[in-house]
Amino acid sequence: MIFIIVSSILLADQSSKFLITRNLSLSQSIPVLKGIFHLTLVHNTGAAFGILKNQVPLFIFTAIFAIFLIFLNLKTNKHKKLYSISLSLILAGALGNLIDRLLFGYVIDFLDFRVWPVFNVADSSITIGALLLALSIFKPGKAKL
Repeated sequence: MIFIIVSSILLADQSSKFLITRNLSLSQSIPVLKGIFHLTLVHNTGAAFGILKNQVPLFIFTAIFAIFLIFLNLKTNKHKKLYSISLSLILAGALGNLIDRLLFGYVIDFLDFRVWPVFNVADSSITIGALLLALSIFKPGKAKL
């Protein structure tokens, strides 16, 4: 199940970034739902919300370290399903953004809800994974799947 989650999200992330970069120019924005949701191509050299701009080596090292720890944790421990799913989501997102940083020196973002910084599928996977991880840790009795 872990392999399916990671590979599916990684495929969706990289495919969507490929399509966006082939069809939009940098900073171009196309309204999908005018004023609510746009597709906007952004190159993010920072972390979440664009903080720590131009620290690519730091982000690459951090991502590789996190990926190693997550992979090790998933491989060596038997966990509840929700815990494993959450780590798989985080792993997939970290891999997706790491690929961008290694290939381009920045992360390709394009999902623009106008009230939030522009993000991508990998960012969504990390966020959902982190929320599920918190749920699996802090409410273990209610987090069973």
